[in-house]
Amino acid sequence: MHPAKSVILFTSLSGIGFGLLIWLGLGIPKAVGWVGFVYYALAFALSVGGLIASTFHLGNPQRAWRAFTQWKTSWLSREAVLAVGALTIMGLHAAAAVFLGYQPAFLGLLGAALCLATVLATAMIYTQLKTVPRWNQPATPVLFGLLSLGGGALLAGHITTALWLLAAIGAVQVWAWLHGDKGFSGGATTLSSATGLGTQVRAFEPPHTGGNYLMREMVYEVGRKHALKLRVIALGLMAVLPLVLILLNDKHLVVGLAVISHFAGVLVARWLFFAEAEHVVGLYYGRDQNAASPA
Repeated sequence: MHPAKSVILFTSLSGIGFGLLIWLGLGIPKAVGWVGFVYYALAFALSVGGLIASTFHLGNPQRAWRAFTQWKTSWLSREAVLAVGALTIMGLHAAAAVFLGYQPAFLGLLGAALCLATVLATAMIYTQLKTVPRWNQPATPVLFGLLSLGGGALLAGHITTALWLLAAIGAVQVWAWLHGDKGFSGGATTLSSATGLGTQVRAFEPPHTGGNYLMREMVYEVGRKHALKLRVIALGLMAVLPLVLILLNDKHLVVGLAVISHFAGVLVARWLFFAEAEHVVGLYYGRDQNAASPA
């Protein structure tokens, strides 16, 4: 699929922002007063900034409020409702920490749960799509959750936990790529199954003489060698380099560099998340099922 910048920023910024809110809700670190103000301001800036970025991908941003009305059937709507609930509860938690000097445990636990639920709801927007086999796998919500918790742990200075989460992120990301590479070629949908002819079917001629919306948005392709290089860069920046930096020196400056490296890797990985996603509509436009893997 075409990797829209707004959606990449949305999922990356809101993920790490809600991750930091999760740890703050759990009382990690014990941030109150002016120190608490800095932590909560950063967390809200990332979370809300990501949510705002998502509106730039809407055809009619003025109708964004309607996303809240379909919560019974839409993961996008559930994400919107959960995000508002999470930010409201954590806003009260932040107010208590900054102005009253303590972090209410009940509000913190409730806010942390809502923040995690918001991140998982975002993941389910993509995981539920059977038409995109690379996303329709268990690794997708697991990876979204781990990235949020891992990035948040780095920002919160919860170093020991962050190290374990970074290792898990690297492992799950590799699992997601390997499983995703087989998803399109092993899918049940083919030109033969779509026509019901039960035999090998190929298109007689292209369905369109020129480009169209589906070809621009749904049949975007990234070269195999290019994708492999980007995978190495993403994994190195997102997990390997931060791990090495922190293991060598866990001082504040080095941890800051680890955070920057991690987030840069997340941006590259998230670009690949969209760019490598093969929609089954591509079969209609002559997309080769065996061309999905960059290996």
